[in-house]
Amino acid sequence: MTHLQLVELVELAAIPSPKIQDSPLQKNILMRVLFYLRVHHVSCFAMASFIGLAVAALFFGLSKTVRAAVPSPQSIGSDLTILTHNDLYGNASSRQAAVIVLSTPQSQDKARSNCAAIGETLWALGNSTKDLGFLRYLDYDKTTNERSVHWIGGSSGCRAITPEGEIQTISCGTQLPALCSQSAPLSSPADADAGPKWQTSINTGIQTITGFRDKFSFRFLGIRYTPRPARFGYSKYQPQSEPTQVSGLSYAPMCPYPTCTEPKCSEDCLFLNIWTPYLPNGGSGSNKKPVMLWIHGGGFTTGTGSDPTFDGGSLASRGDVVVVTINYRLSTLGFLALSNTTIKGNYGLSDQIAALDWVRGHIADFGGDGDRITVFGQSAGAASVRALLASPMAKGKFSGAIMMSNPGGSGYASTFSRYMTIEESTQQTKALLDEVDCQWMNKTDRSVQLACLRAQDPVKLVTSANVARLVIKRRLVDGTYLTSNELLLNRSASFQNIPVMIGVMRDDGDPFSSFSTSSSPSQALSEQGFNATAILGSNAFAVPEGNNTRYNIFNLTSRVTTDAAFRCLAQSTAVAAVKNYVFAPVYSYEFHRGYQISEWSPNPPTCEAPITAARPYGDTAQEYFKCHSGELYYVFGTLVRQGRPPRDDSDIPFSQYVVDTWTAFARNHNPNPSLDFLAARGFTNTSTAVSESGSWEPVKAEKPMVRILDKNVREEGFRELEQCAVLGYPLKYYEYYDESLEEDVVQ
Repeated sequence: MTHLQLVELVELAAIPSPKIQDSPLQKNILMRVLFYLRVHHVSCFAMASFIGLAVAALFFGLSKTVRAAVPSPQSIGSDLTILTHNDLYGNASSRQAAVIVLSTPQSQDKARSNCAAIGETLWALGNSTKDLGFLRYLDYDKTTNERSVHWIGGSSGCRAITPEGEIQTISCGTQLPALCSQSAPLSSPADADAGPKWQTSINTGIQTITGFRDKFSFRFLGIRYTPRPARFGYSKYQPQSEPTQVSGLSYAPMCPYPTCTEPKCSEDCLFLNIWTPYLPNGGSGSNKKPVMLWIHGGGFTTGTGSDPTFDGGSLASRGDVVVVTINYRLSTLGFLALSNTTIKGNYGLSDQIAALDWVRGHIADFGGDGDRITVFGQSAGAASVRALLASPMAKGKFSGAIMMSNPGGSGYASTFSRYMTIEESTQQTKALLDEVDCQWMNKTDRSVQLACLRAQDPVKLVTSANVARLVIKRRLVDGTYLTSNELLLNRSASFQNIPVMIGVMRDDGDPFSSFSTSSSPSQALSEQGFNATAILGSNAFAVPEGNNTRYNIFNLTSRVTTDAAFRCLAQSTAVAAVKNYVFAPVYSYEFHRGYQISEWSPNPPTCEAPITAARPYGDTAQEYFKCHSGELYYVFGTLVRQGRPPRDDSDIPFSQYVVDTWTAFARNHNPNPSLDFLAARGFTNTSTAVSESGSWEPVKAEKPMVRILDKNVREEGFRELEQCAVLGYPLKYYEYYDESLEEDVVQ
């Protein structure tokens, strides 16, 4: 062996080839190098140099191989799209075919090579010949009449397929897009394989982020969207200043809440998660998808964007959208205010706006359109959406909004939609200061109290009996988050060109009511803070008749709570927004089918369909309460993924319809799915539902209608109008100008 051959061997050891990397051949090369050095009596210095060269070359080669082993759209030279039918039945689906589309035209040989680079092969139909309807989406939205043809695999020859499933033999050098196999497994909350075989990287800004794919989507989890702010400091999006390699393979820590401690929860928690069916070869492509940014609920005191109920894979896959979920600071860490200090509240709201800024700056690299962001949320998440609609700091940062079960009205619910001043919030902070030994009465120096709060264990602050959780109205010279006591819907409000969906569960108030020990309806209503005399005296709220007095009274209190805390002001919001030209258009809905999440089902078993011998998972034909949070499985298409069995033949088709409706709103700002889109996707269940139910029309002020979401979708007039008037929340509640709503509060 010559010295030149030796150098060539060392260089060969460094080649980042799957055939050489970490293989017997590579080890054999190094052994031959050492043998040569020993036999030819190379000096210790030279031997050390050669060994150093070999080791360095090997290390460099392996490191290059590791980098090369994580493919990206850029390394493939093509956009990547996961395409499948996704009927939301999971592994029980009869439609299992899935492909990865390489959109760049290329020869058949190049297509084989690129499929191999992502750990796949050219797609061979196998047993999928009867399951090809999903391919029609390849030609959806094409501007020409020319049909596309894509390379596929097969036993012999160079074959391609049309979106109609016609197989053609084509010259192997023809430049065509390609269909690779998609063998990644369907993930579950207990099993998500993020191993190297399924990993994909993207470049965004000066970061390289590695995620992974499952059967339905590319998943990038635990991505930091803002540097960790100081406690009680405002977050702000800042572009990355140094090149970094980021792992997006698992969820990051959640923000602290009472039942979550380190390491699962941490004050360093401002992360988001992304699910996308499409990764572009560069962020300026024309095929960018609408974005749906989810803000979780939990009373501003609990919850996380990494809750598996909110897994965005099915929503992204079936709806052809990019889904983002976020963490934001909660409880005292997210909303504490103290007058005459720098603690002004709304830190959680600043987190949400920082997340919006990050998404607008980076989502194109994940296939999303930063100019088509729909913010949507449920409960406190809906209240967050409402606050973003009211916030000058969020203006222009999203293009659509969905508020699901936004609390507002009486009692506890009032604090979610009407904002406290800093002074009002400080009255509540006093009790917290005493509870955590920061002594409100004995210390007049606010800076000392502030230092004390900043020194507290975060767990103590979020588990105390007197936590902060209220959105604050304030006006400051350094940035304005909210300048009015509530979202302005009166005649003083300026027009926002933002389409809105707003709605409730039929029995949203059930979990916030309670069973009374009294057999007196008057006593039960009074116990729960209502004016029993006015309610019962109006004859608008009849006490149900039945053999069980306790349940009859609960029906009454639940109905009153639903109206007073959810339905009345949701309907008033819709009408005022339309009548005063605040939003356009506005769509109103009400769920009359619910499937309660397993983690939270108060007042059992009222929120569950009754179990019978014939229906062991629940008989939905019988009466049961459609409760707060009972729509979440349907909206995210996660019923089966969360291990909840379909109770009847309508549960999954209903979820299909809801997913298709919500994502249609994100795509077109109209919740009516396009029949052409549904046909191209093969979504026949939703096509039937849309055809039978007719068009969902926007709210009209003179005759407002609500979309009833049930097995039989239909339109009805706004509900409980007489009852809402009795409760003090008439349909005209938000209609007229009130100067007190716009008073500046400078602290």
